[in-house]
Amino acid sequence: NPENGVVAVTHGIMQILNEEELKGVLAHEIGHIKNRDTLIQCLAATLAGAIMMLASMARWAMIFGGAGRDNDRDNNPLVFLAMAIFAPLAAMLIQMGISRSREYEADKAGAKFARNPDALANALVKLHNTVQKRPMQGNPSTAHLFIVNPFKGGLSGLFSTHPPMEERVKRLRAMRMI
Repeated sequence: NPENGVVAVTHGIMQILNEEELKGVLAHEIGHIKNRDTLIQCLAATLAGAIMMLASMARWAMIFGGAGRDNDRDNNPLVFLAMAIFAPLAAMLIQMGISRSREYEADKAGAKFARNPDALANALVKLHNTVQKRPMQGNPSTAHLFIVNPFKGGLSGLFSTHPPMEERVKRLRAMRMI
């Protein structure tokens, strides 16, 4: 909840960003707390988990439940197969969509709170460029803990929990006009 939220700052980010940019990043993270994004992400994860459970149940029903037996015309094995394949994909897309929308909202809240959308935009560019030069080693399951996607190349952008950096910067730069 917003009363107990905590933001951590690494030594590395303090070396990369200037004071205004760091304020923008901190304001972005405070925006996540203020907007209760952890709760929203937990609900999204629960929804994704429920979808995954249904897909798993469909797989087991297809294997052991007798789907497609000669006498049973109502159980089409293709339906179970489609559910087993597409449900996990749908769950992931829902979770990523929610996560990306929350990033835009945190950017907006952070820019307003810090009163400097350019500082946050500049920070995003610097951090993105740093990752492009020196991709992080680690587990992609922790990518949502960073302000920019810490991984480079491959399918990391396709399955990113963060929206494209260019679009985030464009939206932040547009805020200075308001």
